[in-house]
Amino acid sequence: MNDLSSARPDPETWARELGISREAAELYAASDVIDLHIDTFIWTRIFGYDLRKRHGRGLFRGHFYGQADFPRVIEAGLSGATWVITTNPLRTAAGRARAFAKNLARLRATFESASDRFEMVKNVAEYRRARTANKHAAFIGIQGGNALDRDSGALDLVSDGTVLRITLVHLSSSSLGATSSPLKLADGGLTDRGRDYVRELNSRKIFVDLAHISPRGFWGAVEVHDRTQPLLVTHTGVAGVTPHWRNLDDAQLKAIADTGGTIGVMYQSSFLGDSTFSGRAESIAAHLEHIVKTVGDDHASLGSDWDGAISPPVDLRTCLELPRLVEILLRRGFSPDAIRKILGGNFLRVVETLRG
Repeated sequence: MNDLSSARPDPETWARELGISREAAELYAASDVIDLHIDTFIWTRIFGYDLRKRHGRGLFRGHFYGQADFPRVIEAGLSGATWVITTNPLRTAAGRARAFAKNLARLRATFESASDRFEMVKNVAEYRRARTANKHAAFIGIQGGNALDRDSGALDLVSDGTVLRITLVHLSSSSLGATSSPLKLADGGLTDRGRDYVRELNSRKIFVDLAHISPRGFWGAVEVHDRTQPLLVTHTGVAGVTPHWRNLDDAQLKAIADTGGTIGVMYQSSFLGDSTFSGRAESIAAHLEHIVKTVGDDHASLGSDWDGAISPPVDLRTCLELPRLVEILLRRGFSPDAIRKILGGNFLRVVETLRG
């Protein structure tokens, strides 16, 4: 295994290397740090990017890809993350299901080949066992519910609970509903099939993730969703800071909070209100702060979208710089307890509510 022995520096060295306070480094090191959305596996599928190998920032210096891999995740101290299998909408329904099954097997095998430091988990109890063994806890997510929309039995492929969450739609509309992307022709909201899909996810205790969905689709899902289960939005910005087709407004934040769910802030600079190629981590903090001021510190999380073809802030180009965000939050007056919630505590609470 390549470089998985990598260890993060001690807090004093880490603070010096990143230009942050020792307080920030120690707080980060002592916290559960969980990313709700890492998309690096897509590059494994496209050009064979080896998750087990330590990479640099790639051809584009940290834009689009080159932001995470197994050795850097270990060095960065990420205790857990949701690793995502993204759906190719150009395949047939049967082809999408076959591709998902193949990709899930491939991703599982990759984690198993690094089992000394990584473990796939389904709930908080398994997360805790993995952490006790000093392993990164890997949850699995699907981006694009049309991966498994072939028929009513397609979701049987994930009946064992391996998949924690499904993002209903991605950058194109599907049989389930309309995307928020400008690529949509119209906002038809959630379809009848989409409504049944939400109910089916509820029955299987798979999180409904409302990132990427259109406003009408969002509210349609909220309407039919089991109100005893928390909703997720795993990677988004907020319109109260930056109006954008990709971001949630305050009413949507409140709808997620009302279910006890959490909202992960993503790191794409243009969605956060910055220039695509010169964003700053301060903008991530601003979006987190708006969530906290609007619905409280129980409902804000991190959902980077690492390697999801994003351009992250210049001072947070890869996962290795993540402790800088803690420094910024401390300077903005966040308490250590609130920061621990944002780094991972809120996500664990939400997962435990649904799955134990």
